[in-house]
Amino acid sequence: MNIRLLQLAKHCILVSSICISLCTSTAVSAQIDNLPVLGDAVSGTITTQQEYEFGREIIRSMRAQSPLLQDALIEEYIASLSYHLAANSELTDHRLEFLLIDSDQLNAFAAPGGIVGINAGLFLFSDNEGQFASVVSHELAHLSQRHYARGVAQSQSSRLATVAATLAGILILAAGGAEAGQAALAASQAVMTENRLQFSRSNEEEADRVGMRTLFNAGFDPEDMPGMFENMMQMRSFSRRMPEFLSSHPLDENRVADSRNRALGLPPVEHIQNVEFLLMKQRALLHFETNYSAYVDNIDRDLPQLNGAEADAATYGKALAQLRDGAFVAASESLSPLLVKDPNRISYAVLEAEIASTSGNFEKATAILEDHLDINPDNYPLSLSYAEMLDTNGQYAEAIVVYKELSQQRPNDTNIWYQLAELQGLVGDISGVHQARAEFFYGTGEFGRSIDHLNSALLERNDTLTTARIRQRLEDIQTTIDRYYQ
Repeated sequence: MNIRLLQLAKHCILVSSICISLCTSTAVSAQIDNLPVLGDAVSGTITTQQEYEFGREIIRSMRAQSPLLQDALIEEYIASLSYHLAANSELTDHRLEFLLIDSDQLNAFAAPGGIVGINAGLFLFSDNEGQFASVVSHELAHLSQRHYARGVAQSQSSRLATVAATLAGILILAAGGAEAGQAALAASQAVMTENRLQFSRSNEEEADRVGMRTLFNAGFDPEDMPGMFENMMQMRSFSRRMPEFLSSHPLDENRVADSRNRALGLPPVEHIQNVEFLLMKQRALLHFETNYSAYVDNIDRDLPQLNGAEADAATYGKALAQLRDGAFVAASESLSPLLVKDPNRISYAVLEAEIASTSGNFEKATAILEDHLDINPDNYPLSLSYAEMLDTNGQYAEAIVVYKELSQQRPNDTNIWYQLAELQGLVGDISGVHQARAEFFYGTGEFGRSIDHLNSALLERNDTLTTARIRQRLEDIQTTIDRYYQ
């Protein structure tokens, strides 16, 4: 895998807001608004389509090496919020893909080709949805302003090797290859100069400015951006461990003040607290929790002082913690008033079905999800919960049907392909096992293993259409290899 990462770095297309500070040119700040369109005959550099294509390679590497959190409800929330923000941003290419990182640290990053990575810990440190959205808006601004591509356009060729090596090191570190990443960083950062932060600050200021416009246009209070920055500053002051976000996004008092002044220059916005954000925050909190009974006790203590969306979210968190603690009856009783109040909320329906399924009432769980899928066909969290429940109940053939539908909707979701391969094995469809595993390994960048599984699938008894589809897939993968890795 490290060889693949170094090959990507050689192309110098790896783009991320976490490595903007590595492009070292003081001249960029003054010339940033007068750059030619990238990819034209004048600049002779990266086009947006090239960024997108190489972004697909980056995300394969990240899926293979990064610790990812599989939570369909949180994933769906992040995607919905991000697309809403993107629609109100300067981003012209809305082909976005998301990575939910299984980390309790506050961090987010953007990479070329519309890749947005968000730590689950961002929920933990955001007081409200606006603060959470301010970080996402900031990352979308890095993408819309093409900050890395600008750095490449302005960098001297002698610097590009250093930038590429450093980018490779950072990506390896982000993907979990600590020793190799540290070695790459040690070699490349030795040549960095005091000026390296100049370009970084310019980019961060522009991302703040553009991101705040996005935040405001999307209906959020612009004050939430400086509010989030102030939270980060306090975390840095009172904690020995600096937030990961600040290690890659330099922040000082002047930048916080500038953000506050810009917010004051915009009309005030009263953004109603979104209960869905608070529900997802509860899910994130409980993902990192181990003492569920103490969690329930804390909620019982705080609930009398809460009202509205905050009270509903706390009640949801209580029900979820009780389920995790094995208290099925108590979980059902806690969730009941929320279902009466908002019976069509998908987050509640999924939890209700999970309670029923975990307690052994598969008939009730199936009915709940089927009823909601009739109202919300193809909904990802509902469909995934339905497939998982069918699997748990031993209805493998029915689960396969649902997973195949999901694989058509989300062909890059490696978790779906992994589960589909397992189920194909349980029903004895060996060709199906190999085809699903091939897609899983393709999604994680292991092209050789993907090809091996497709060749194995060809040896099984397939109909003519399946054989043709497998051969076409082999050609597609070989085209990818020839294009990027020869």
